[in-house]
Amino acid sequence: MNVTQLIDTANAMMIEGKGLLAMDESNPTCNKRFAALGIAQTPEARRIYRDLIVTTPGLGDFISGAILFDETLRQQTNAGISFVDALKKAGIIPGIKVDMGARDMAGFPGEKVTEGLDGLRSRLVEYAAMGARFAKWRAVITVGDGIPTQACIDANMHALARYAALCQDAGLVPMVEPEVLMDGSHTLDQCLVATEKSQHALFHQLYQMRVDLRGVILKPNMVLPGKQCPQQDNVDRVADATITCLLKHVPAAVPSVAFLSGGQSAELASQRLNAMNVRFKGRLPWVLTFSYSRAIQQPALELWRGQPANITSAQQALHHRASCNSAARRGVYNAAMEKGPGRS
Repeated sequence: MNVTQLIDTANAMMIEGKGLLAMDESNPTCNKRFAALGIAQTPEARRIYRDLIVTTPGLGDFISGAILFDETLRQQTNAGISFVDALKKAGIIPGIKVDMGARDMAGFPGEKVTEGLDGLRSRLVEYAAMGARFAKWRAVITVGDGIPTQACIDANMHALARYAALCQDAGLVPMVEPEVLMDGSHTLDQCLVATEKSQHALFHQLYQMRVDLRGVILKPNMVLPGKQCPQQDNVDRVADATITCLLKHVPAAVPSVAFLSGGQSAELASQRLNAMNVRFKGRLPWVLTFSYSRAIQQPALELWRGQPANITSAQQALHHRASCNSAARRGVYNAAMEKGPGRS
């Protein structure tokens, strides 16, 4: 394990004013989003869409890293250039999602555990040889009646830590994603409790597995009420609860916190990240940035709808959302920025 290389990569991913683009949707998830908009659910349609993303002019001005799916890592642009090389040319570090998805946890109704450790060592070696420099593993924690259980939290955080150790051994920076889901009617305070338990367990397991935290990226959820909760707390309350949780549980050695969007609207995801960077600027040991998927992609996807004539406008919308989140990363985002392309 080359610790210096891992630290350098992690720091390069967190360059000032930039964040990460998650374009690592599994084929079923991507197909579901395509179907909702009347787009063909084929490998070629997925490739064309990802070509639209990767070749967006100026994307590297705001995006420092992109998380790919296995299929995408092996595909090429319309010009015959691998997506990995196209990203590198744009100044974007390529990464790869390596978990095999969340499955029902035996004996624990309503809870899931992420699979994918079997054979992971050899897959990481292959991905590194193909040009990936970081990886991602997602664990999902559901808030509900009597859940999450400690058993579910421990099982998922143990798997995250084992994955992280294997990544560093293979020379890849591990992005660890303990996501407390927005689905449900739980309150912000209930989300806070679940998020605190998850982050506490995660870093305990990372220490146990001897993972060097200087070469790790944390991708957490923001502390939010569930989508169906009647009380939707304001931006400042979300910012305060999220940062309080992080300060209590995330060691200063971690270089960055790159939030997932988790189903938030594009504008709210920008507003909440901006509030954190405004309210806590200069008081935090780690960089606060974004690692969004739908909160960057969705406006572009809705404009594109599989039509070649819409590619330029879709790319403009993608560029606009990336620029908004870059501004939020710097604490200078404002509502006036939403007058750009792709405004919903």
